[in-house]
Amino acid sequence: MVQRVSSDEMQFRCLPKSSAIKLIDFGSTAFDNQNHSSIISTRHYRAPEVILGLGWSYPCDLWSVGCILVELFSGGALFQTHENLEHLAMMERVLGPLPVHMIRRANRGAEKYFRWGSQLNWPEGAVSRESIKAVRKLDRLKVLVSLYVDSSRSSLIDLLLGLLKYDPAERLTAQQALDHPFFSNPT
Repeated sequence: MVQRVSSDEMQFRCLPKSSAIKLIDFGSTAFDNQNHSSIISTRHYRAPEVILGLGWSYPCDLWSVGCILVELFSGGALFQTHENLEHLAMMERVLGPLPVHMIRRANRGAEKYFRWGSQLNWPEGAVSRESIKAVRKLDRLKVLVSLYVDSSRSSLIDLLLGLLKYDPAERLTAQQALDHPFFSNPT
């Protein structure tokens, strides 16, 4: 039984006996020796380096895994958006400010999302009031996790913080994620 507590209601959902996860739809996969698009991955799981036009590699898949893990326990996409500036604002709301070194390296197309060289142009650049509301309703990652998972599961928060590192060079690798205490001590 999973309990989700919100300000206006309490829901109980029964979990299926089998919690097997199946990977499907490899339509946008690419091999190293193939030409790659500069924009990849499903919008809701898109890594910051992709949005900023910094290029991408395997670490963006680990970012996506982090987003999917949040969705698995919360029942909703972490970054429910269809617009880049709003997406970056949501990331900052949940994870804190983007690193200045990444902002400074952003491609010309992404420069419009920032003012004074390194500050996100938010909420001034928002396309609508609904967009501002969507960002403001988000909680910091630790708070969000605590709404769905017992606080004794701090290893989940640690895993997510490792998968959702802004800088792909600092993000957990697939092997590091698999070796994380969250998976070796599931209680």
